[in-house]
Amino acid sequence: MIKKVPALLLFVICYLSLGICFAQDDIMNLLDQNEKPKNEPVLETFKTTRVINAQSTETVPKNAMDLRITHRFGNIGAASGGGYSSFYGMDNAANIRIAFEYGILENWMVGVGRSKTMGNIDAFTKWRFLTQTTNNKVPLSLAVYFNAAISPVKREIFYADVPVFKNNILHRLSYTAQLIIARKFGNLGSLELLPTYVHRNYVKTYINPENGAGETNGLFALGAAARIKLTKRSSILVEYFYTFSAFRKNNPTRPYYQPVSIGYEIETGGHVFHMNFSNAVGIIENDFVVNSPDTWNLGGFKWGFNISRVFNF
Repeated sequence: MIKKVPALLLFVICYLSLGICFAQDDIMNLLDQNEKPKNEPVLETFKTTRVINAQSTETVPKNAMDLRITHRFGNIGAASGGGYSSFYGMDNAANIRIAFEYGILENWMVGVGRSKTMGNIDAFTKWRFLTQTTNNKVPLSLAVYFNAAISPVKREIFYADVPVFKNNILHRLSYTAQLIIARKFGNLGSLELLPTYVHRNYVKTYINPENGAGETNGLFALGAAARIKLTKRSSILVEYFYTFSAFRKNNPTRPYYQPVSIGYEIETGGHVFHMNFSNAVGIIENDFVVNSPDTWNLGGFKWGFNISRVFNF
């Protein structure tokens, strides 16, 4: 019996040790369950500073520069000037834009760009002043965006009967002010709304013959955009803008259609590449919010792409 005591004692010690370990695990599990979620910023609500045409709440990181190249080919449908003769718009360049964006702070960036349409040269800034957090104490990300553009061309592109701009350089200026409201829904994707105001210093006093409404210098618009994640590095992008303008509603002489765009986004190394289709010709808000003469119904949509490459300094 004496020889069996050490073995029995060893068994009791092991049993008690296991019990203590399990008890500790139970206590740690309870502590984990009661621990509050960490208050951390939600990252990558969108992958780049733009969705397709629409701004996102993203900004270029501090001391980094984003080189962005945006290209829109011509209309695809034959009824809108495309078809086989232009290789479904591939032979035409409806618009091209090259822009440089620089991060002053982690949530504040500035930039410049030049577009083919209207020859617009624009300068802009974006500031994200509120960032969504993982514990939902801050449920949304908010940013403001402002730009100013100057058009050096003699005539507007869409309306051939517009007279030459007056000699006053201020008549060539246009501006955009925008609030960007976004939320990321985990791995599902992200949504955003974009209340927008565009002002042009000079417009021709056209009248809509259907309702008698005239063209205005200032326009309000509301945009919406979504990013639907497919994989870790790819997503579907959708965006829509509605411009509040009686002049543009059912205008038979100068048709206007709300800009609608859809695209596919993929991240490849240091590049983010977008392939998209849109009925908008313009790339900056000063263009596509005020001028959108093509409709999807008649094949007036264009294939295009956006390339973003970030350089760190």
